[in-house]
Amino acid sequence: MKVTKISKYIQLEEKLKKYIKNEEEINEIKKAYEFANIKHNGQKRVSGEDYIIHPLNVAFILSGIHADSKTIEAALLHDTIEDCEVSYEEIENLFGIEVAKLVESITKINRLNFSGDTEALIANQRKILVGMTEDVRVIILKLADRLHNMRTLWALSEKRQKANAKETLDIFTPIAHRLGINSIKSELEDLSLRYLKPDVYYQIVEKLNKTKVERDNYVVEMIESVSKLLNEHNIKHEIKGRSKSIYSIYKKLDKGKSFNEIYDLLALRVFVDTEAECYQVLGLIHSKFRPIPKRFKDYIAMPKTNMYQSLHTTVFGIDGQLFEIQIRTYEMDKVAECGIASHWSYKEGKSNMQSEMEQKLQFFRVIMELKNEENDEQFVDSVKEDVLKDTIYVFTPMGDVIELPNGSTPIDFAYRVHSKVGDTTIGAIVNNNIVPLDYKLKDNDIVKINTNKSSTPSQEWLNFVKTSQAKNKIKAFFNKSSKEDNYNKGEDLLSKELRKRKISNSTFMENIDKILNEFKCVDINELYINIGNNKFTPIQVVNIFTEENITKEEIILNKTKDKEIVLPNIKNDIKVEGIDDIKVNIASCCKPIKGDRIVGYITKGNGITVHRMVCPNVSDLNERLIDVKWNDTIKKYPTSLLIKSLDNNILMNIVAKTSNTDITIESIKSLSSGNDYIYQITVLVEDKERLTKYMNDLNMIPNVLSVERLIK
Repeated sequence: MKVTKISKYIQLEEKLKKYIKNEEEINEIKKAYEFANIKHNGQKRVSGEDYIIHPLNVAFILSGIHADSKTIEAALLHDTIEDCEVSYEEIENLFGIEVAKLVESITKINRLNFSGDTEALIANQRKILVGMTEDVRVIILKLADRLHNMRTLWALSEKRQKANAKETLDIFTPIAHRLGINSIKSELEDLSLRYLKPDVYYQIVEKLNKTKVERDNYVVEMIESVSKLLNEHNIKHEIKGRSKSIYSIYKKLDKGKSFNEIYDLLALRVFVDTEAECYQVLGLIHSKFRPIPKRFKDYIAMPKTNMYQSLHTTVFGIDGQLFEIQIRTYEMDKVAECGIASHWSYKEGKSNMQSEMEQKLQFFRVIMELKNEENDEQFVDSVKEDVLKDTIYVFTPMGDVIELPNGSTPIDFAYRVHSKVGDTTIGAIVNNNIVPLDYKLKDNDIVKINTNKSSTPSQEWLNFVKTSQAKNKIKAFFNKSSKEDNYNKGEDLLSKELRKRKISNSTFMENIDKILNEFKCVDINELYINIGNNKFTPIQVVNIFTEENITKEEIILNKTKDKEIVLPNIKNDIKVEGIDDIKVNIASCCKPIKGDRIVGYITKGNGITVHRMVCPNVSDLNERLIDVKWNDTIKKYPTSLLIKSLDNNILMNIVAKTSNTDITIESIKSLSSGNDYIYQITVLVEDKERLTKYMNDLNMIPNVLSVERLIK
């Protein structure tokens, strides 16, 4: 029977009233539905349904995890800004700022293209979803939106079905898993597999259907047996058979297991009231049904970082069939199915829920911390390495669980505990054994860090730490230390220059604003640091004070004055075909040097000008050109280079590259070009081979984008 929008809303309201008791909140939700219904009127989905059915279904999915009223309102309104020409201000005026921000955030995410074939791109999209979302409810809203879209994926073309399914597996299911929302994650995975690999999906479904009656009989018998056992010991309980998700079966088959080797095709879930009863039930089950060694996991004492808690055991049950049994309280089950969404707070809005999440989800805290410290490219790498790769779980000596990426070291552990612990680490003890600091931690290791208040990080740690958090903290320590050194060095150099010029410190400080403005420094501290790291020289700074207009380029060129510059006498250096005595000049436009392919141009009244053959000033000429050749004389010739850089602090490096060569810098000019820095330098060089080597050396300078010969 076709579900109408009215009947769907009635179903939604009935479901909401089971947990939202405030009549005013229900009325606001109804107001949001009626507004969205009017705005979407006449719009249809590809499936042929009225468009409003989609936001109603999204709200219905969220009601299944007991979403708060503001999130339900946002779910009903989430496509109005994007598809109905509704403004943010209109939403805010009608429904308040909290709902408006949720709708605006989901609109921004919906405008992003999440498709991507590379791991880096996929990681970037996950970053956008998780890192840029300040309110975790937006992520959960987006997951519900994606789930309903996946349920109606049949209406799209096969190409789009596969693209959406891949996108869902790559981006949305890892986030649902990290947030612990199993009820959404499992369905997203199964639907993705159905469209990505339909043959595999339906093969598994067929196998499950063939054994369904037999499996159901075993499950019923096992439930009766376990229930009788618990009743005998007066333990109030509930037991359900649990079906294995198709996607999880596929993953095990994909690893080489046969269908018969998948232990938990037969599965039970036991619910009790208290944590103590969980362990009591476990003991009773083990007393009657023999457990399989190494298949027991205690996630109650050691919860997963997404807050999941449960006891898992696999036993030989009825007729020797293997059963996986999960034992948990009703509250634990709520968290297992809804994850962070189980912590909706109705009275205090998102703040309580957000703080709950930040306390319990280590990975989210790390993301937000990295977001503030890294550029976008580093952030992508960090999320990819730290958050979405394989993880291990290790323990503090007090039993607290720390989640780390696989391959992490005690240093990574120390910085995850606290920055101060990381900075002062001197040693590590793992499972009561002393280990080196580059030791790779393993699942379930118990790690104790030894510290010393006077100790500091070692730069060698950067060679082996795994997490970006640790790398950034170590780099930050040395950057701070380097700043202090440069500050002291800069202050000392400037003081010496002032004394040399017989300028008092107080007189200098009276004009400090002019100097700071000239060098674009925030304060005197930044000026000292920039002098210390050679960005500015004390001579430049004092020259601004004394109004001596000596440029930075001239100061650097003064350092090259000890090199003798011999200007070439061109007459004996170039042979002109068939002519012995004629005036010969080097073209100033392309400045050829020995080794360049050259051609002569017969000028009117000024002899012959020698150009490089690639010079555009002669390349289109056929007349008045004459063959010329280099003689064997050894002299330096001037030629010009253009150096493009991201950094305006490379002049010292340019000069340094000439220090062990026969090349002499004749002049340097600064040119401006948008965000790049361009320097035109004229050098004296013997031949093209030496120039090519010099250009290669310049290209090796950090932040240099290009080096090329100049032709005017």
